[in-house]
Amino acid sequence: MNSGTVDRRSVVAAPALSRAHAPWFPYLALAVGLAGLGLSAIFVKWANVPGAVSGFYRMVIAAGVMAIPFGIQVRRAPLSRRHILFAAVAGLFFAGDLTTWNTAVLVTNAANATLFGNTSPFWVALGALVLFKEKLRPLFWGGLVLAMLGVTVILGEDLVAHPALGSGDLLALLGGFFYGMFLLATERARDKLSSLVSWWISAAVCTVVLLALGGLLRQPLTGYPREAYYSLIALALVTQVIGWLAINYALGHLPASVVSPTLLGQPVITAIAAVPLLGQALSGVQIAGGALVLVGIYIVHRSKG
Repeated sequence: MNSGTVDRRSVVAAPALSRAHAPWFPYLALAVGLAGLGLSAIFVKWANVPGAVSGFYRMVIAAGVMAIPFGIQVRRAPLSRRHILFAAVAGLFFAGDLTTWNTAVLVTNAANATLFGNTSPFWVALGALVLFKEKLRPLFWGGLVLAMLGVTVILGEDLVAHPALGSGDLLALLGGFFYGMFLLATERARDKLSSLVSWWISAAVCTVVLLALGGLLRQPLTGYPREAYYSLIALALVTQVIGWLAINYALGHLPASVVSPTLLGQPVITAIAAVPLLGQALSGVQIAGGALVLVGIYIVHRSKG
């Protein structure tokens, strides 16, 4: 995607923001979003509730908190039905990602689930090539492979201990596909919708789907300790409102083929945050893997310069 395309989409989606903020602001938003996502695993672990339940509360609280700002913004500008559909499809894909990945964690080891769930950058790159005719330079592919290698190194010890593949790994791979399609659909929605409008529509659709899935799986929404609900509120506010709203903004100014590899830094943020919050020490292997991820992300961004 050339710089002219990014500038046009920025003016269409959020003219006031594009005039007020420097060119580096989308990258700052992406960094904030990455930090919010990196803390999600901590909140989920603290909540210790079934996957569909944590996903539902994450989405419904976030959508409720931002309902009034969404309503105000909707009244101020006309909406494109086509791009509303893209945002709704993004919500369906995100619900599919949360469902398949959370299930995968229960039936396979965490390392395999995390690795296969993080294959989304390849699906995004493939979609960008086939659907959007985006030209991706060899430097981009080199950075992407390096970042993926770093994720593999971080998870290496667990992968060696649990090398067998099964249905859980296929579910995690499917989750990675859904995640990639969510990012691509969000990028298209942001062509004509603001970050808040696109984000809220996706969150609302995802909430409804997760509520239905929770009912089918017979996972109760109540009866958990008070501390679990505090963690779910933090998950909704930090990860979904701050984190994903920032990423949604970035997707209006940066291509998904850049945003998606950057999100591979999530395990790095999680590993660092787990030191003070969960009392888990960083190993030399994790530090080396994290360095590879960061270098790979840097190369991906340089390839689009």
